[in-house]
Order: sequence, then structure tokens, then C-alpha cells
Amino acid sequence: MTEAADLGPIPDAEKTQSPVDLLLIIAGANLVATTLQTGASLAPAFGLRQAALLVAGGVVLGTALVAALTPLGPRLGVPSVIACRAALGLRGGALVSLLLYATNFAWIAVNNVIAASACARLFGGPGSERIWAFGLGLLATAVVAGGPRAVSHADRIAVPLLLLVGGVLTFACLRFPASVTAAPGNGSMTAVRGLDVVIGYQVSWLLVFGDYPRYTRSPGKAAAAVFLGLALTSLWFLPLGFVAARAAGSTNPGAMLAAAGIGGLGAVLLALATLTTNFVNIYMSALAWKSLVPSARDHASVWTIGIVGAALSLFSGWLERYADFMLLLGGLLVPVGGVLLAHFFLLRRPVVVADLYAKDGPASRHGGFAIPGMCGWAAGAAAYFLAGSTGGTLPALLAALVVTWGLEHALPRPGQKMVE
Repeated sequence: MTEAADLGPIPDAEKTQSPVDLLLIIAGANLVATTLQTGASLAPAFGLRQAALLVAGGVVLGTALVAALTPLGPRLGVPSVIACRAALGLRGGALVSLLLYATNFAWIAVNNVIAASACARLFGGPGSERIWAFGLGLLATAVVAGGPRAVSHADRIAVPLLLLVGGVLTFACLRFPASVTAAPGNGSMTAVRGLDVVIGYQVSWLLVFGDYPRYTRSPGKAAAAVFLGLALTSLWFLPLGFVAARAAGSTNPGAMLAAAGIGGLGAVLLALATLTTNFVNIYMSALAWKSLVPSARDHASVWTIGIVGAALSLFSGWLERYADFMLLLGGLLVPVGGVLLAHFFLLRRPVVVADLYAKDGPASRHGGFAIPGMCGWAAGAAAYFLAGSTGGTLPALLAALVVTWGLEHALPRPGQKMVE
């Protein structure tokens, strides 16, 4: 666990990360402003009771999909983008890497911008927002460059502080009068679409299933750590974001914290949250890049990604279409989850780890694309976006599962001939 972005398989002897450390990494990555922002995105459209149901249902369903795939990390010992090659092929896995690489730049920038808005309110004024955003981005990158062990040590300090500051924010929100949340929503979003937003946020962590969990020995304990780390923090912070947005009459993070009366502590929360979540974002992006360019050096990859993400945070306009970004991620990643579930758990295809790295191995056949998995991914994405306001998560998951399972049975496996 000394390399910043080690792409190779992890031997059993090196799976020394405790489930508690894994839980802290995942929880720290999710105790963030974007979790608050997801809850805030529900505030204009829904009343309190309806929003609570959407949060509970979306968190459980989305997190369950991520946790269901987590045992693959300890079992295979490879990063998520490498594990995807078994179900999607060498080039299909590269598409997942490219998707992860591109979207993580947006995540890094969004987190930096949110934290900078709060910090600038406390120190330096609006004109300092860009300096804050860039500086926080560089600090997170420096920690990730130290490798997973450095991230773990940083989280042992940051996560307890986040819990403390989160408790203060909770107390502030509980003091709001009932009239803050009593008003009904304006109906600008349907309930099933709101559910997709929450699920989309949870599923945005889908490709973490192998990256950090592969350092933990027990598949079951790793799955439990990931589920608890994501679910408990989301069930806490999503409602806080909803209530704070209602109190502020705005989904702007700085305004939400000001309405809660915790500008200083709120700035600390967002700054720490930016660091802990960008630890994971930068690390996952570095793994994705190295899977595309194996010759890339670990530290160079990490620093390049961190600096580019920090630079992108200097541009404005990241938060205006936040809910749409969640829906886009849901449409792209829920089907990937369905394909992986079908391949690894329904069909129980055996995996030879060395084959996942071999340029002339099974994953390279058919031009590097696994036909069943790629068709399942396409069918799931189409189902998600065609469903529109009627809710795309379940249709996408089922379409990806059924198409992948059906084609895996219908088409010959490598080395197998069709029966005439």
C-alpha cells in the first residue's frame, strides 16, 4: 500500500487494511458538501415527508448496489477498472476508465468550489474564492501522492473532526422552527425523478468497489464497511442539506451555512470534506489513467489530475445543473452495476486475474469488447434515459442484467463453438 496509484493485483499478504480504516475512508469521502448539495436539490420540489422517503429509499437502494459489488475487491485484489475488463473486455474496461477519469474532474472541481465559497465568506471575501479552491485542491493532491496509507492516516484525524462539526450543523438545523420545513414543494420534479437523483448520487461511488476494498482481507467485512460508510453518512447529511436549503431559501452552500448560523465551523466542515472526498476522487482517477496509459508514473498521474481538477475549479457555473449531473451519472453507472452483477454473481464466471492484464488474453477478443457486457451496458443506459420522468433506475438495472445474462448464454464463450 505504498504506491500512490498501484494498478497491479494486491497479494493476500498485503491485504492488511482493517474494515474500520476502510469505513473511515468511505465515510470521510461521503461526509462532504456534495452530499449536503444532493439533499438541497430536493428542497424546492418536495415537502419534508416526501423528501425523507426519497432519501431513505434512494440511499438504501443505491448503496446496496455498491456494497453488493464490493466483495470483488478483496477476492480479485484488483482495482475496479481492471475488474470491469472481465465483463466488458479490455477496451470496454477502458471506456469505464475514461468515463471515471472524465467525471472525476467534475467532482474534484465541484468539491473545491463548494468549499471555497464557504471559506471565502469567512476569510478573504468573495474575491478569494478561486485562491481557496486551487489551494484546497493542491493540498488534497499532496496527501494522495503519499499513497493509501497517507490517506488513511489523514482520515483518522479528519473524519472525527467532520463528525464533530456535522453534529454542530445538526444541532443548528434542529433549532429551526417547524415552519421552515412545513411548506409543500413546488412539484418541479417528480417523485421518481427525485429518487433517481438520490440513487444517482449513491451510485456515483460504484467504481470504488475494488480500489480501496482490495486492501481488506475479508469480502464480507469490506462490503459491510462500504455499505455503512456510505449509507449512514448519506442518511445524516442529505436531510441536513434539505433543511438548510429550506431555511436559506437557496441551494447555495454558503447561504445554507449562513442560515444555520455556523459560518466559521461550516467553512471548516467544507474544507475538511473537500480534502477527504478528493482523496478518493484523485486516487480513482489516477488508477483509471494508469489503466489507459500503463507507462504513466504514479506520482506524475496523481499530481497531473489534482492540478487539472484544481484549475477547473477556477471556472464558475459548476453548481447550476447539479441534479442533472446526478441523473447523467445514474444513467451511465447503474447499467455498469447490472452488467457486473450478471457476470460475477448470476453467471458466476471464473476469473483468472493474470488474464485481465494480458493484451492477448480472453478480455482482448472481439476487438477488446465483450459483446454481452457492452450490449447490456447500452441497453441499460437506453432504458434509463428513455424512462425519463417515470424513473430510470430499475428499468436500467433490469435491462442490463437481462441482456447480459441472455447474451452470455446465447453466444459461445472463448474457445467454445456454437452447437449446430
